[in-house]
Amino acid sequence: MTPLALSFIRPPEAVLIEPIIRRALEEDLGRAGDITSELIVPADRIAKARLVTRKSGVVAGLIAAECVFRLLESSTEFHCELPDGSAAAAGAVLATIEGPARAILTAERVALNFAGHLSGIATATRALVDAVEGTRAKIVDTRKTTPGLRILEKYAVRCGGGFNHRFGLDDAVLIKDNHIAAAGSLGEAVRRTREGTAHMIKIEVEVDTLVQLEEGLSLHVDTILLDNMSLEDLRLAVAMANGRAVLEASGNVTLSTARAIAETGVDYISSGAITHSAPSLDVALDF
Repeated sequence: MTPLALSFIRPPEAVLIEPIIRRALEEDLGRAGDITSELIVPADRIAKARLVTRKSGVVAGLIAAECVFRLLESSTEFHCELPDGSAAAAGAVLATIEGPARAILTAERVALNFAGHLSGIATATRALVDAVEGTRAKIVDTRKTTPGLRILEKYAVRCGGGFNHRFGLDDAVLIKDNHIAAAGSLGEAVRRTREGTAHMIKIEVEVDTLVQLEEGLSLHVDTILLDNMSLEDLRLAVAMANGRAVLEASGNVTLSTARAIAETGVDYISSGAITHSAPSLDVALDF
């Protein structure tokens, strides 16, 4: 990504991610702390270390790694060499760290867990973004995230060039098949929603047939999610909508299918796999 594009990633504020980092450190430190480092490493030993990639990918999570090191020892100096959102070659130095050796060793695993996991999400996202380049389609995530890590995982999607779908249940209305069943009809579900929401809340409905799509269009909702439709039906859906609603394709989104889905003319393609199934990028710490 270009420096200009990197400026739009919008990292979460430290106050929002610190509680997540603290929980991870508490889990790792347990009741007695890092007994190995405390027994082996002198308290006054200062060390220098580097975060490096073992494989190529897209960087994400350095803001979390820095928070890990600084929470354990505020005097630790963390210098970012490749900012989140950057493409990194195998062997690239992502950051340098200098400070008390004990603290660096204690922070190592938690910092690497965040950096590797989030970089894996960014890398998987970038692959889909590259696959649809030149079309109008944008890649968006879902709420299929690791409990407790959503703010960081959705940040990683942005680092990979993707966009965020709603962050939680309070961001926007998404009427799915079970909501329709509970309400009795799509029309009734939309009516109830409009009665209880203000003008800033967008309404999206999920459909899986062209008949349902036509009903959704007649209700003048903002966005229609086309769930697991064939490529032919997606093309017909785009023609039917003719700009009357934003169209989001979902289901069966992989690297091998994303381009064809994008070429149907949909506005967005949502993928849960980029957060729930992305393999971790191999990131290591070298003294």
